[in-house]
Amino acid sequence: MPPDFPEPSPIPLLIREIFQLSQRFERRLGASLSVNTTDLAAMEHLMQNGPMTPSELATRLEMSTAATTHVIDRLVAVGHVERRPHPVDRRKIVVIPAPASVARAFDELAPMIAGVGAAAAAYDPEEQAVIAGFLGSVVDLYAGLVDERSTSGS
Repeated sequence: MPPDFPEPSPIPLLIREIFQLSQRFERRLGASLSVNTTDLAAMEHLMQNGPMTPSELATRLEMSTAATTHVIDRLVAVGHVERRPHPVDRRKIVVIPAPASVARAFDELAPMIAGVGAAAAAYDPEEQAVIAGFLGSVVDLYAGLVDERSTSGS
């Protein structure tokens, strides 16, 4: 870096490192559950949002319904999800995460969630509010960039 430039803030570098470590953590979680990243993303949507129809899941995954059917087939084959009749519209089916798979995923996630909670607890409430505000701004930035790209056809 030329001597005229001030030292860059470590924050963008740390966010990048968190992003990279998050990707590695997701790959490790996927390997632990014997699924690929797409299948893991489907499981995350089902665990966070509850049962969904295949078309709802396809929308969340931003995939075609045909591709999502293959994802569901793979997850059924390894016992991570079940297909059941829709509770209201019997012409439809819903995809439901298997309780044992949810428990396995949370066993893997629990140390990370607890560790982030412990790191946050080291700060007083005012500091936590500042940190949360900053992270919220970063989330908004990323969300805006993703939305911008998805609406421009990328």
